[in-house]
Amino acid sequence: MSLEKRDYDAIIVGSGPNGLAAAILMRQQGLSVLLIEGKDVIGGGLTSAELTLPGFIHDVCSAIHPMALASPFFKTLPLADHGLKWLQPDLAAAHPFDNGNAAILDHSIENTVQHLGVDKDTYIDLMNSVTKAWPLIDQDALGPLSYPKHPIAMAGFGLKALTSATSFVNRFKTQEARGFFGGMAAHSIQPLNNLSTTAIGLVLMATGHMQGWPIPKGGSASIAGALAGYFKLIGGEVQTGTYVKSLDQLPSAHTVLFDVTPKQLLQIAGHQFSSIYKWQLERYQYGMGVFKVDWALDGPIPFTNADCRRAGTLHLGNTFEEIAAGELSTSQGKQSDRPFVLLAQQSLFDNTRAPEGKQTAWAYCHVPNGSKQDMTSIIENQIERFAPGFKDLILAKHTMNTEQMQAHNHNYIGGDINGGMMNLGQLFTRPALRWSPYKTSAKGLYICSSSTPPGGGVHGMCGYNAAKRALKDVFNISVSL
Repeated sequence: MSLEKRDYDAIIVGSGPNGLAAAILMRQQGLSVLLIEGKDVIGGGLTSAELTLPGFIHDVCSAIHPMALASPFFKTLPLADHGLKWLQPDLAAAHPFDNGNAAILDHSIENTVQHLGVDKDTYIDLMNSVTKAWPLIDQDALGPLSYPKHPIAMAGFGLKALTSATSFVNRFKTQEARGFFGGMAAHSIQPLNNLSTTAIGLVLMATGHMQGWPIPKGGSASIAGALAGYFKLIGGEVQTGTYVKSLDQLPSAHTVLFDVTPKQLLQIAGHQFSSIYKWQLERYQYGMGVFKVDWALDGPIPFTNADCRRAGTLHLGNTFEEIAAGELSTSQGKQSDRPFVLLAQQSLFDNTRAPEGKQTAWAYCHVPNGSKQDMTSIIENQIERFAPGFKDLILAKHTMNTEQMQAHNHNYIGGDINGGMMNLGQLFTRPALRWSPYKTSAKGLYICSSSTPPGGGVHGMCGYNAAKRALKDVFNISVSL
């Protein structure tokens, strides 16, 4: 679809949660804003569809949103007025083991530690410290590298968070606490001996205790729908079905923000960039990909451990050592036959997701970037390992390899759903080492995707931070939360 040639103050290319956040912030300042989306529906990874059978609603990409409710920016928006309703599972997450035990992430720290044996006091001290610090440091931790508002709290968190999960886990003694932490840290989608992998685990556990891991009623698309509904209500414009391949396609604007990764940005605007900036973008590192399966089921997954039947999210990987070995092997291009599997069973808590008496399930495992290997049977074997009889419940299934993930969302390069590896070298300086990581070398052009700080996750803070920078640079408007 062609674009109307009129003038705008700002154009946002890409309507994932970061593009939507950037568009909203700029429109809130009274600017004329056009949001452009290549597909026919907005949302990027926040889409839902009947992938298997009629009446079974599956999240096509993103399904678990512990950071959405914790987002400092999203908290300021009246999204409930636009149809977004959060549902809380009985337990945020559970992690089963071969011996029949399971660790759980409950809203209550006290309930959580009942499953951690002699690690009880260690966990209580750790989580009390992190949950106390997080409200003071969330904006700084979810932004570019800068002098924090609460330096002591940030330093205390950073001393823990910047370590490797392999090192940090040694403060725990039990299989349950070690495996539990390993599953949390594995959300970083990188080898667990990398520095900073502890950060992801700590933040996810803390958000679980502070506000749970809620499920959006009706599917992930309802998050995008609420954001877009609010944006339109305050006067923003949206155009879908327009894939931007060149700056020449765009109407005139004072600034353009791109919710894309470095690879697409180079294709769209590379000719405008300095040689050093192009050199940095060309060397940007993408991480492991994912292979994803959705199932229509004849009933709930029959996990051996009863707590696992009460959790919205399951981490399937048994011990820390098994998870760490699988993640390392996959990062080296060798697929594990017992990979860490992230599974969501949203329909247990959201009856809009499946017909009465039926259920849905969503899962993925990490694979080498660009892998086309079919991991369906391997993932199903991992589930069957902890839930004998699971395979007998399958009515239909839908799979997506890394190539298909990227075809659905062009930001998922090689199946990388984090917009690039989130290792220490690319945590605060993604996608390039600059005074502001959101500014490109071309005047008026900014990048606002998960390839900027703080990285992957449905929180909108990459878009918020990029828009905040553009507002200051281009319009001399200062904003803060």
